[in-house]
Amino acid sequence: MANLIVRNIDDAIVNALKQRASRHGVSAEAEHRKILEQVLLQPAQKSFAEVLALIPNVGNDSDFERVQDDTAHDVFT
Repeated sequence: MANLIVRNIDDAIVNALKQRASRHGVSAEAEHRKILEQVLLQPAQKSFAEVLALIPNVGNDSDFERVQDDTAHDVFT
């Protein structure tokens, strides 16, 4: 395992890290490791807009228009 030293971190960031670590019941160092792992090793989740953009263009809207079929109504009456 390697060691990582990060210098010149703004006090507000350090305080936020300590508060976050406290909420999770771990040390600031453990929380720092967890954040680095989540950001760098886990695949990024796509936003809803990105997922929608992945849907292929399969035709015109008119190709999918709903057609009212009255024959089904006649069967049950």
